[in-house]
Amino acid sequence: MYYNRKIALTTLGCKLNYSETSAIGRALSEHGYQRVDFSEAADYYVINTCSVTENADKQTRYVVKTALRTNPDAKVIVIGCYAQLKPDEIASIPGVSMVLGANEKFKLHEHLDKLEEAEAPVVLNGAIDDVAFYSDAFSHGDRTRTFLKVQDGCDYMCSFCTIPLARGKSRSNSIAKTVELAQKAAATGVKEIVLTGVNIGDFGKTPDGNERTSEDFYQLIQELEKIESVQRWRISSIEPNLLTDDIIAFVAKSEKFAPHFHIPLQSGSDRILKYMRRKYLTPLYRERVQTIKRLMPHACIGVDVIVGFPGETEEEFRTTYDFISSLDVSYLHVFTYSERANTRALNIAPVVPKAVRKERNEMLRILSEKKKRAFYEQHLSTERRVLWEMENDGGTMYGFTDNYIKVGIPHDESLSKTMQTVRLTNVAGSGFVRVEMSGEVAAL
Repeated sequence: MYYNRKIALTTLGCKLNYSETSAIGRALSEHGYQRVDFSEAADYYVINTCSVTENADKQTRYVVKTALRTNPDAKVIVIGCYAQLKPDEIASIPGVSMVLGANEKFKLHEHLDKLEEAEAPVVLNGAIDDVAFYSDAFSHGDRTRTFLKVQDGCDYMCSFCTIPLARGKSRSNSIAKTVELAQKAAATGVKEIVLTGVNIGDFGKTPDGNERTSEDFYQLIQELEKIESVQRWRISSIEPNLLTDDIIAFVAKSEKFAPHFHIPLQSGSDRILKYMRRKYLTPLYRERVQTIKRLMPHACIGVDVIVGFPGETEEEFRTTYDFISSLDVSYLHVFTYSERANTRALNIAPVVPKAVRKERNEMLRILSEKKKRAFYEQHLSTERRVLWEMENDGGTMYGFTDNYIKVGIPHDESLSKTMQTVRLTNVAGSGFVRVEMSGEVAAL
């Protein structure tokens, strides 16, 4: 054990990665390592990676170089999804000292000693089928909110996705243990907890992923609601086929769960959805959106969509565009399809040219801005509860309403990390809403 060695961690990718980086960091601190910011000189740099897109892989290489510019003598450790999928590729990056797969990343503190005598990169990466345990995690550092991991892995095998190959089978802890973890997260002083995972609607598998229990996600959120110290809960991305009427009705009546849903669509063409091996078609998706809006007209609904999937014709893209346009949704996360090794999509033809993929991406991004602006304008002159962030962004502080409208006021440190009721007045050109506080419009 090398006590007081400085170690810096950074996260690429999803909210789940952020929660796990925090958990790994806490374990390192408990074992005597001194945490420092990633921009500072450290003995070890840990990069928790994503591999959803080709750009994520390139970003990993960039961050490795950045760390070594800060301290050329440091040891660089790469963990996460990219590390599980392509360990040898990562080990070949100049300066990388260790690569840990899914089975080993939570044991990082046990492996650092191996670096002292190693002459070549240490690669510890077992088969993903051997990952038969569940590790709790929640993010910590931004005391405004935390990301609470409630589920890991995925049993779906969508033809474009490598996540099951990187994270293994769907698995989770019991409701009782998840509630206990949530209480620990709440004790750090956060005002909002975001539930995260790979496929959180599939909550209820055993920690080894081999069996389904009698517990489910609907039961989980009912128990979490009872934790008195948490003011606001938010559900992250949830599959449309797992977003049940019971869940929607519960959120509609809840005083703590935010009226905000992020529901992956991926395509508005049923033929493409079948090629993607998704577990729903567009009629179900439309029905989910309509049910939410019937019970919660004020609810925010985000949509994931992929453009340029193999075989997507111009007509099918237009079908996707028109389908999304017809839905009462609030914003889009648009992804350009990129080829990923060992996925079924590689066998689907014809391949959409990259220039066409880029054009389609831009069209949907413009649609997203229109949807978001319309949603913001729909709520002008209404009152919402806002959780103010900690950051001072050029003299402005921002916050989000319960239904995920970004609002801004001149920075006021006394409001940081507080919740207040405000009146939404007008949409600013930079994409947020000005609000009225104490009978006055906050000038920006």
